[in-house]
Amino acid sequence: MSEMSQPLVRHKTVQKIHLTVVQIVLTLFLITFLLPAIWMVSSSLKASTEVFAHPIVWIPERPQWNNYARIFEILPFGRFLWNTILVTGLAVLGTVISSVMVGYSFARLNWPGKNLFFGLMISTMFLPEIVTLIPRFMIFRELKWIDTFYPLIVPHWFAVNAVYIFLVNQFLRGLPIELEEAALIDGANRFQILTQIIIPLSKPVIASITVFALLQHYNAFIEPLIFLRSMDNWTMALGIRALNDTNVQNWELVFAAGTMMVAPVLLLFIFAQRYFVQGIALTGFGGR
Repeated sequence: MSEMSQPLVRHKTVQKIHLTVVQIVLTLFLITFLLPAIWMVSSSLKASTEVFAHPIVWIPERPQWNNYARIFEILPFGRFLWNTILVTGLAVLGTVISSVMVGYSFARLNWPGKNLFFGLMISTMFLPEIVTLIPRFMIFRELKWIDTFYPLIVPHWFAVNAVYIFLVNQFLRGLPIELEEAALIDGANRFQILTQIIIPLSKPVIASITVFALLQHYNAFIEPLIFLRSMDNWTMALGIRALNDTNVQNWELVFAAGTMMVAPVLLLFIFAQRYFVQGIALTGFGGR
């Protein structure tokens, strides 16, 4: 082996060792994060005596599949699931539509005070949402919206989340302005440009904010707890909390309900992961 090739071989060896160490560390982190979820799924199929057994029972001796059926007998989880789907679907739809429209306005249109309002919008990102909870409750009470789905759906049709608007704005700033100029010359109006040019090119960021918004509304607990009173309007999060309060001796039922709630979101993230990662990566390359 020549003297010139030795440093190259040494460099490749160091790279392989470094890559191996990184993979081992990341694998350990992955196992650490997955263990609680694996234990939850396993415990959802255990008998009461196996849940907190020592040493830990990872694989139930006799899987109790009826645990999932029992939670529907104790509380109307079918109703909770439907309420969650309805609220989440309408809130996500409103969030995506309003965020795209407002983000497009900030990124592409010129109107008086745009920079001022954009700065004000960004400043709301530093305001904890819990601070506005009491004023919102008072407003919704005057509108007689308490114990309805309106407080959980209607505000999100008016672009109340600055983070999503910012993501859309940054993504659109990275698209060539010449596409819109050519469309304007051909006689297209702004609505046609938005629906026929901008939205098809913005699928990655739209998918990203869809996943973000879905997780936000699907897992929401504080707002449903404050605004929903009757059990018929409860969401899954409130149902699991009630199940936890009434079945402290039957944790396998609580874990079964938790697994049932987590499974759809996990499957969605697995199928939408490509768009999710791509959208987050591309939102940092805008700027004109």
